[in-house]
Amino acid sequence: MEFLNNFFAELSGLLWGWPMIILLLGTHIYLTIILRFPQQHIFKAIRLSVKRDKETTGDVSQFASLATALAATIGTGNIIGVATAIALGGPGAVLWCWLTGVFGISTKYAEGLLAIKYRKKKPDGKIIGGPMFALEYGLGWKWLAVLFAVFTAIASFGIGNTVQANAIATITNETYQISPYITGTVVCLLTGAVVLGGVKSIARVCSMLVPFMAFFYVAGCIYIICVNAAYILPAIKLICVSAFSPQAAGGGFVGTTVMMAARYGIARGLFSNESGLGSAPIVAAAAKTRNPVRQALVSSSGTFWDTVVICAITGIVIVSSVLAYPDISFDNGAVLTKVAFSKIPIVGTPLLTIGLLTFAFSTILGWCYYGERAVEYLKGRRWVIVYRVAYIAAVFLGSILNLSIVWNLADCMNALMAIPNLISLLALSGIVVHETRKYLWRGRLDKTDMV
Repeated sequence: MEFLNNFFAELSGLLWGWPMIILLLGTHIYLTIILRFPQQHIFKAIRLSVKRDKETTGDVSQFASLATALAATIGTGNIIGVATAIALGGPGAVLWCWLTGVFGISTKYAEGLLAIKYRKKKPDGKIIGGPMFALEYGLGWKWLAVLFAVFTAIASFGIGNTVQANAIATITNETYQISPYITGTVVCLLTGAVVLGGVKSIARVCSMLVPFMAFFYVAGCIYIICVNAAYILPAIKLICVSAFSPQAAGGGFVGTTVMMAARYGIARGLFSNESGLGSAPIVAAAAKTRNPVRQALVSSSGTFWDTVVICAITGIVIVSSVLAYPDISFDNGAVLTKVAFSKIPIVGTPLLTIGLLTFAFSTILGWCYYGERAVEYLKGRRWVIVYRVAYIAAVFLGSILNLSIVWNLADCMNALMAIPNLISLLALSGIVVHETRKYLWRGRLDKTDMV
């Protein structure tokens, strides 16, 4: 077991090294340029996300699709992951994380567009889609589509399931001394009650959870920012300066290099918003929308909320707190966030705990949908119920087991998901530009072309 853990740790470090970071960030920038900076349409995208496209084909509304995608991406990575990036790369990592989110909007846009363009209607009228369909029907590379689906199904049991369940069990045990067995049983039952109902049940719960958890978490962050008001501008200045000149960090921050700040900031941004990973377009394909570009815009707003807003606010909270309280330790990223929220009288720690619990549970729900769609693509509808039962059981196991090897395996699977998805995005970028020109650039965004 130790050998396997070390093997996957080494493989994860290799897969998520500079070549992958350059590939992902390069794709973000390339798509931003050829799509004429779709970031400029972000407020239009937000307005579309709360509208219903009537008389269109799909399983869920555009907002429900977005909420499900956000449920899977807004997780512990936004809270603890940003703190870890700061601990390892210094305050400058926040700026690199934020820039990754800004450029990642273009990639999420392209993913959403291709998801609608190549989705298929099943005999029962349900919709199914995702990168595997773009790879098979857009490029004719079924073998690569199969690989993507396999990696997605495996990854769903890792980062989407067991590690989230383990985080929930650990938090409740450390904060309220509740046995992991009890927590595992409760979360297992709650997961089963939702996921056995299929995509509409998952989307309905996520549509309620995501606004709730985001509102309270952001409210807590804003309170801390108000408390640290005298340190906000110095914190923002420190973030910007140390991104390119880490030796100027000071304020109790450990010494870093520009390369370290960029590496950890970019990697956390990429991992947080999943732009380029290929997960979000699986649920985007189920959306009721008039044409591919409308859903592409809605999908792109997910990266805006996840990284440009939430990760940025988290970063400012942590950096300003370190400046305000120089005794904060950098040994553990989780401690940084916990100490920052402990400054909120009485409700600070419970607020962070509830936020982490809700984020982790919503991630379990979102990734269940990704995994079952991958299984359905590989083996057909009859295997979905088998997958759901196994997924629910894995929630309990994740709550009680040591998951160091699962973390490393999950990281590997996520990287392996990204590679075929990025290939499809680059190879089909001409289609993305064509559809964008047809609907967005020519002012035909309201045209209904979906049956």
